[in-house]
Amino acid sequence: MNPITHLLVGWTVAQSAKLSRRERALVTLAGVTPDLDGMGILLDFAAGRHPAAGAYATYHHVLAHNLAAGVLMALLAFALARRRWVCAALGFVSFHLHLLGDLVGSAGPGGSIWTLAYLHPFSDRAFAWQGQWELNAWPNLLVTLVLLAVALWVAIRRGRTPLELVSPRADAAVVAALRARFG
Repeated sequence: MNPITHLLVGWTVAQSAKLSRRERALVTLAGVTPDLDGMGILLDFAAGRHPAAGAYATYHHVLAHNLAAGVLMALLAFALARRRWVCAALGFVSFHLHLLGDLVGSAGPGGSIWTLAYLHPFSDRAFAWQGQWELNAWPNLLVTLVLLAVALWVAIRRGRTPLELVSPRADAAVVAALRARFG
């Protein structure tokens, strides 16, 4: 799935409990950090390699798309939150929803299927779903649109948007504009 969709999934999960802005950020972060292993694409571009034959293809969906990384993210959320158990649990859920999203909606062009090395580094076994839809398929777009609708509802009802993660001032301005428009 698209990283923006993953961010919206994590942020939406964070709305399910009474968490501070910092705790919501931790839960959201847990939902996007698996894609850090995709940063190998930058190394590929710098080295003049095609990502399909370089670090991106080798490490994406391996290094941070596994149970060990999910536990690490939950521990980080636990260590940095006030509502430790709630934040850690929601972070773990957010992380795993990222993996689920990739498992069902990250096929490449021509039907190439992404696999997940969920038990890495303890096992090399990879999991895949043969029904995986392409990254730009309509189900991914629909999921993103539903999450945007949820974000709009949260903005109007609770007074916050995903912008709260980077700029409380911009978040407040967007909320004010949405409330003025939609009441």
